[in-house]
Amino acid sequence: MRSKVTLVLLFLNVALFFFIFYFERDWRIERASLEARRRVLGPEASDIRSLEVAGAAPGAGFRLERRGDSWYLTKPVEWPANPNAVSRIVNELQFLEHETSFGTRELEKNGQKLADYGLDQPKLTVTFSSGEPGGPGAPTVRTTVLRIGDTTKVGDHLYVLSPDGERVHVVGRSLADSLSIPFDQLRSDTVFSIPAFEARSLSLQTAAPSGVRIRLHRDGSRWSFETPVIARAGKNATELAINGLDSLRVKSFVLQNPPAAAPSAAPLLRVTIEGNNRHETLFLGAPSEGDQNYYAQLEDRHAVFTVAVPKALMEMLRNAQDELRDRHVMDFDANAVTSIALTAPNLPELDLQRLESAAGGQAPGWQIIRRGGGAPGPQTLPADTAAVQRLLEQLETLAALKFQSDAPTNADLEDWGFNRPEREVALTLAGAAIPQVTLQVGLPTNRENVAYARIAGSSSIYAVEPDILRETGATPLSWRERLLSTIPASARITSLTLANTADGSVVYARKLADGETWDEALAAEPGPRKAALAAVLSQLRLLRAAAFVQDGFPEKVFAAGEVRPWRYRMDATVSLPGGPGPGQVTTMTLWFAERTGATEQLAGSKDVGAVFAIEQPLLDALWTLTQP
Repeated sequence: MRSKVTLVLLFLNVALFFFIFYFERDWRIERASLEARRRVLGPEASDIRSLEVAGAAPGAGFRLERRGDSWYLTKPVEWPANPNAVSRIVNELQFLEHETSFGTRELEKNGQKLADYGLDQPKLTVTFSSGEPGGPGAPTVRTTVLRIGDTTKVGDHLYVLSPDGERVHVVGRSLADSLSIPFDQLRSDTVFSIPAFEARSLSLQTAAPSGVRIRLHRDGSRWSFETPVIARAGKNATELAINGLDSLRVKSFVLQNPPAAAPSAAPLLRVTIEGNNRHETLFLGAPSEGDQNYYAQLEDRHAVFTVAVPKALMEMLRNAQDELRDRHVMDFDANAVTSIALTAPNLPELDLQRLESAAGGQAPGWQIIRRGGGAPGPQTLPADTAAVQRLLEQLETLAALKFQSDAPTNADLEDWGFNRPEREVALTLAGAAIPQVTLQVGLPTNRENVAYARIAGSSSIYAVEPDILRETGATPLSWRERLLSTIPASARITSLTLANTADGSVVYARKLADGETWDEALAAEPGPRKAALAAVLSQLRLLRAAAFVQDGFPEKVFAAGEVRPWRYRMDATVSLPGGPGPGQVTTMTLWFAERTGATEQLAGSKDVGAVFAIEQPLLDALWTLTQP
C-alpha cells in the first residue's frame, strides 16, 4: 500500500515539473513579448549619448551630451547638467510604453491626417543619438527622432509619432513633463566640484593694482603658503574657505545684457582649486545687481553667470595672506620636547631637562639645570612638572595677534628688540626633522600692549600677548618644585607652637599626650579657631609654595616694598615610626612675615633654603589664629 502511494506522489511531482517547465516558460515568453510590443523605443534607447529637445516656441529647447560618465548641457549654454534631471529623461525614453497605438496608414482610410493629432508640427521634437554594437571597430552611431503632438481629448495622455513614422502611440504625460522642466532645474547649480578632502592646492589672485598672487599647498594634513611668503597655513581656516567655495551656487545665467567686460578678462578675484588630476578656476568679475552678487565665469567655459558670495567668505579670500595663515607662532610636539633652555639679559642660562623615567607609571618629571652664577659646575634642582607642562601648553597655543612683518628691516629689528631679545626659549625635540626650535621675544610696547616674537632663523615677526615674558621666567625660582615637604600618613605631628618673634609671646602651643589625637586636643577650641588649627595641620602634612620669592633664608625679608623682620615662628614636632622604639623625631620650623595682601604672605625655611608665598588655605588659617 505504501509503495503505491509513493509511486503516485512521484508521478504527480514529475507531472508538475513538466507543467511548470513548458507552460510557465511559455507564459513568461508571452509576457515579455507583450511588454516589448508596448515599448515605443527599442534597443536604440539603451545607450543614449546625446539628446536634443526642440520646442515650437522660439528659444525653447536644449541639448545634452554625455562625456564619460557625466552629462553636459551644450545648448543654450555650455554647463554640467543636473544628473537627476537627465536620468529622469533617459529613463522615460528607455521605458516609454504606450496605452494603445495605431498605424499612420489607417489615418488615410478614416479621413484623418497627422495634423489632427498635432504631429505635423509637433509641440516637442526629441532627437537623440545612441551607440549600437557594430562590427569589430567602433560602435555605430544611430540617430533617432521622436515627435510629440497634442494631448488626447479623454485622459491625460499624448500622441507620439514613432521614429519610423509608421505608428502613432498614445503615451502618458510623464515624458513631456520630464522634457519641459525649467532650465534652472536642468542645469547643475554647483560652481566648484572639488571637495576639501580632495583639494591639493588653493590659488588666489586679486585684481590690479595690488595683483597679489597667493598659493597654498597641502602636504598630508598640513597646509602651507608657497607665495607670497613661505609660512604655515591654518588647516581649519583653509578648509573652511574651500568648503565655502564648494557651497557657492549659480543664481542665474546671463543670456542677455552681459557685463561690459567678461569676468575672465577683468576679474576682481581669480580662484583655483586643484584636486586629483583636475583643477577648477573661477573668475569673479564686477558686482551685479543685489547685495554680494557678482558676475562670474569658469575657466574654459564662455557662459557668464551670477553668484552670491557671502561677505565673510569674500573678505577671507581677499585677505587670505592673513586670514588663512596659521596664527600659532611655534609648531612642535610637546611630547617630543626633551629640554627647554631659557635665556634673558644679564642672567645665566637656565635649562629645564626632562627626566628619562618616573615611578609608578607616571609621566617623567623635570629638573632644573643652572649654569654660571659663580658655582663651580651645573646645579640641579627638582622642577615643578605642572609648571613646565603649563609652559609647553602656553608655547603651543601662543598665537599672533597680528602678522607684524615678513620682511623687516634692520631698523625694525632693532626697534622691536631683537638685537638683544628679552627672552629666548629653545626647545630640543627628539626625533624631529628640525631638532631645535627657538622662540625669541623682543620688547613689549605700551602703546599697542603687545610684544614682538619670531622663530630664530625666520624673517616673520609676530605681535603677541606680552604675558609671554612673564610666563617664561628665566630664574630657577619660576620653575622650582612647589612641593616643599611631605609628612607620611604613618607619622604623627606631636606638638605645634606658633609664637611672636618680637617678644616670644605664644599665639598657640599644644603637645599631645601619649595616645591623644588632634581631634581630642582641639575639641575645646572655638569653632573658627578649631578649623584654622586643623587647616594648619593639614597644610603641614603637604606643604606647598604658591610661588618662590628668594633663594636662601635671610634674617629679614623684603615684603611690600620694604625690609621687614619675620613676624611669627612656627615649630611642629614630627614623630616618625621606627620599629619597636620611640622612632625618629624631627622638628619643622617655618618663619612667617606680616601678611601683605589678601592673597600674599611670605614664609621662609632654613631647611628648604628659600623664601616663598604660602597657599591660600594656610594664609587664611594664620590670619584667624593671629588676629585678636
